[in-house]
Amino acid sequence: SPEIRLFIILVGLLTIIFGGLSSINQNDIKKIIAFSTCSQLGYMFLTNGLLLPSIGLFHLLTHGFFKAMLFLTAGIIIHNFKNEQDIRKFGSFVLSFPFSFFLFLVGSLSILSFPFLSGFYSKEAIIESSLSPQYPIYIYILMVIGGMLTSIYSFKLLYYTFFARPNS
Repeated sequence: SPEIRLFIILVGLLTIIFGGLSSINQNDIKKIIAFSTCSQLGYMFLTNGLLLPSIGLFHLLTHGFFKAMLFLTAGIIIHNFKNEQDIRKFGSFVLSFPFSFFLFLVGSLSILSFPFLSGFYSKEAIIESSLSPQYPIYIYILMVIGGMLTSIYSFKLLYYTFFARPNS
C-alpha cells in the first residue's frame, strides 16, 4: 500500500541522516566507516519503498566492494600506527603510505558517487528514481542532504588520516 511504502521510504531517509550525522561525530576510524555503512543501508532500504529492489541489491554489491577496501586500508593504517584508531592522532600519512592513500581515496570517492566509479552507478540510480513525479520532493532533498553528510565525513577522514599535522 502507498502508506507502507511511504513509511519504508521515511525509515530509509532517517537511516541515511542518522548514519551520516553519527559518522561526523566519531573520531575512531573504524566507527566512522561502520556508521557510513549504516547510512548506505538507508539508501538500500529506501529502494524497497521506491519499488526498486534490484537497484538496492546493486548498491549492496557495489557498496560491499568499496567498503571492504576502506576497512582493509584502515586496517593497514591501524596496524602501522601501533593499533591506534583515533584519527585525531593520525596525520601526514600521504607520504608514508601512498598506496594506502590511493586505495582510501578511491574507496572514499566511490562512496561519494564520483562519476565512473561503482558507487556512482548504484547511488545515482537511487537518487534519480526519487525524482519521479509520484514522490514528494522532500525525499530527493533528504537524499541530497545525506550525500552532503557523506562528503563531510569522507573528507574529514581523509584529511585527519593523510594530510593533518601529526598529533602523536
